[in-house]
Amino acid sequence: MSGTMLTAMLVLFAISIPVALAIGIAAVVGIAGFTSFPLIVAAQQLFVALDKFPLAAIPFFILAGNIMDVGGISRRLVEFARSIVGGVQGGLPATCVVTCMIFAAISGSSVATTFAIGAIMIPALVRAGYPVAFAAALQATAAELGVIIPPSIPMILYGVTTQTSIPELFIAGFGPGFLIGGALIVTVLIWCRIKGWGKEDGVGRLPFLTATKQAGFALVMPVVVLGGIYGGITTPTEASVIAVVYALIVGMFLHREIGLRDLFPIFRKSVISSAVIMFIIACAALFSWLLNRQNVPDAAAAWLATSFDSPAAYLLVVNLFLFVVGMFIETSASIIVLAPILQEAAQRVGVDGVHFGTIMVVNLALGMITPPFGVNLFAAAQVAGCSIDTMMKPLAVFIAVVFACLMVITYVPAITLVLPHLVFR
Repeated sequence: MSGTMLTAMLVLFAISIPVALAIGIAAVVGIAGFTSFPLIVAAQQLFVALDKFPLAAIPFFILAGNIMDVGGISRRLVEFARSIVGGVQGGLPATCVVTCMIFAAISGSSVATTFAIGAIMIPALVRAGYPVAFAAALQATAAELGVIIPPSIPMILYGVTTQTSIPELFIAGFGPGFLIGGALIVTVLIWCRIKGWGKEDGVGRLPFLTATKQAGFALVMPVVVLGGIYGGITTPTEASVIAVVYALIVGMFLHREIGLRDLFPIFRKSVISSAVIMFIIACAALFSWLLNRQNVPDAAAAWLATSFDSPAAYLLVVNLFLFVVGMFIETSASIIVLAPILQEAAQRVGVDGVHFGTIMVVNLALGMITPPFGVNLFAAAQVAGCSIDTMMKPLAVFIAVVFACLMVITYVPAITLVLPHLVFR
């Protein structure tokens, strides 16, 4: 059965059927052709997959990100980041990275980060003389920090799927996030020196104290959200609701950039984005449920554990595998289908579950900027008004930088595990 399901799914992918539908149809083929279950079981399992309290955080974090975009929080974060790093040659691209890092601590979504920050930074970079392909590729890459630095929607999915502590996963993301962000900043600063770009990047930036004052309410938001989670006051789901309420208060009553007429478009956009993700989650969970009934995860875990008894070899093979998977399958679906299988094998060879979850999220985040189905690429191209083909040359450099960081994260566990051990153990 599992072979037929996988074949059906790959065929549907090949004829450009959307990912969620391809996974769902393949699962229905498995139920109808190889089990005695009535097809209503499919509907039941789709519901069961979404009937999990932590998943409620996803639509709320998406909504919070859209409110911040319309409410002026994103723009103020850009000015704040520019006041810190914008005074050097190449400071504007560095500002893009720093802003994405700050916004990542609020939104939890790379696509939301791409649209919210890219709508400001890509035109600013182009006006400053940077090639549009470079601006779009940088924004797409920096935005993937939205799923690495907590809160992170993929980390929530990983935690729910594998029964791993979500707060531990969240705090484990800081080290990798700062490593990747720092590497991207160093890369763009060196690149701009070589190309001679950005010599006037410091013109027009606000003084640090002025920018900090303007962004004050925005900068408090990560403290409120993450402080509640790590302080044991709120769950990630409750923190996501607080993020929405806080963003509404700031946008409507403090910044006064959101009116009542703006609310419907914000909610509509958020509902559509949330529905897409939730449908993928439900279909992938149905597919995973059938594989579990066939004991595929146990068999795969046993094969991987016996074939690669060295943690280093296992992690190398898994990283290469996930890098290819991320090119073709959406991150949420990949996590729900593959995480239970791969984590069990990882634990058999002695890899910490939180460390492995972070590796998996960072690796699949690369899939958001790799063709042919990189969601950040499509979002950045849409904002920049350019084709993905033109982005490939600068994008290759950024992919190489992030992949190098992934290897460091993989083989230096302390980068991931120091903070969780200090806080939780």
